[in-house]
Amino acid sequence: MSTEIRVPTLGESVTEATVAQWYKSEGDSVSADEPLLELETDKVSVEVPAPAAGKITEITAKPGETVEVGALLGQIGEGAGNSTQKADAPKAEAKSEAPAKADAPAKSAGGDVQDVTVPALGESVTEATVGQFMKKVGDSVAADEAIVELETDKVSVEVPSPVAGVIKSFEVAEGDTIGVGAVIAKVEAGAGGAAQDTDKGGATTKSAAPAESSGDMPAAPSAQKAMKEAGISASQVEGTGKRGQVLKGDVIAALEKGATGSSAEAPAAKRAPSGEDDAAREERVPMSRLRRTIAKRLKDAQNTAAMLTTFNDVDMTAVMDLRKQYKDVFEKKHGTKLGFMAFFSKACVQALRDVPAVNAEIDGNDLVYKNYYHLGIAVGTDKGLVVPVVRDADELSFADIEKTISGFGRRARDGQLKLEEMQGGTFTITNGGIYGSLMSTPILNAPQSGILGMHRIEQRPVAINGEVKIRPMMYLALSYDHRVVDGKEAVTFLVRIKEAIEDPQRLLLDL
Repeated sequence: MSTEIRVPTLGESVTEATVAQWYKSEGDSVSADEPLLELETDKVSVEVPAPAAGKITEITAKPGETVEVGALLGQIGEGAGNSTQKADAPKAEAKSEAPAKADAPAKSAGGDVQDVTVPALGESVTEATVGQFMKKVGDSVAADEAIVELETDKVSVEVPSPVAGVIKSFEVAEGDTIGVGAVIAKVEAGAGGAAQDTDKGGATTKSAAPAESSGDMPAAPSAQKAMKEAGISASQVEGTGKRGQVLKGDVIAALEKGATGSSAEAPAAKRAPSGEDDAAREERVPMSRLRRTIAKRLKDAQNTAAMLTTFNDVDMTAVMDLRKQYKDVFEKKHGTKLGFMAFFSKACVQALRDVPAVNAEIDGNDLVYKNYYHLGIAVGTDKGLVVPVVRDADELSFADIEKTISGFGRRARDGQLKLEEMQGGTFTITNGGIYGSLMSTPILNAPQSGILGMHRIEQRPVAINGEVKIRPMMYLALSYDHRVVDGKEAVTFLVRIKEAIEDPQRLLLDL
């Protein structure tokens, strides 16, 4: 008897995903609820767990394939597989690479020492926080290879080595705040043996911390929870995700190989007879610079703007039918998927033209009306919310908008967005529907005067021509600055969006 592995529900506004990677292979044994593979949608990555324990007998959807909700991904049969043997193989291969590097002749003596400094971070950014090191003292690096990650108010920036050589020292520690031009590290030009130098042990305490991380990506939330429950650290787990990210499956594999935590901690935490013991179980983590800036700006927006939210709902039938009819042809011609964001972006541009106050901002005692349309698209990441900007959206085609937004989403998850890509927005769109939100009141992205909140699509009964019909409906929310936008203008703006989405031909005719 076999159990099918199928694409789970991804949120009512998401109908398909791309297979990013499989954590298991055919013939591997799995336990119930163990992550098997990762799916990528336009906005988030989703781990698919095993519906039952057994052995993977078939994988039908390969990495890179696009699959719809409910599609078959693979089969799980009864019996034990060979996951232990396969898990040992990559480990053995990884071990075999180190001696090969060690056998190479070391030529690090006598090279020029070059400083690695904080690069220019944008005209309005003068300092950054040291996030994490990708290398440690004694490691060899190639020219332009990233050695440290810096966090600014907006983005994470990877700083590369200016030359090929060996890292001689780090001049800063993780968590330090440093200015533009400050020296981060010193690299001695010339080839070096990373494995050979590593045998010296961590040369400094500053360089020991990066070695505990399995990669330059934070562990997945499910993996963090699993590590906390098991009492183990990321240094005991080998990450197999993108850029070395630790996944839940990696934690399970590490536990199967004998990784253990402090057995004394769990019983002590469970007893917790007093408030003092509760405090001992708390974890205090400094807020990242990005998170601090997000918190400050959101609160500033609430304190400064006369913020108000108005709502409407929209029938998504016409857009969904149009998308279903043309999505395959669209993707074949343009090389990108046809999503809902292009429709809403175009609808917003038309509405902003009709109601220019929503595209304006206050500057001192002046109102500045923007005769251009730079749409900010809110993207959630592990490190917080970022809002890259689709510039001159009125001049872009549907395909151009979809390509730009999907590129933003991919690079935001990898921390590769540039500062200039998140500046100059005149209006923002945020889609809580991908996370299942039915309704919300978005907070303004100051100094903008309006933000549109999209939500999940839900089948609801509505009255149409005197008859009750079941239609795919979405609630829309417009938060606006009442100092700039009157209530009539806000309601008119949402009505224009509703009209354009329910009759998308208006977008083509500019009505």
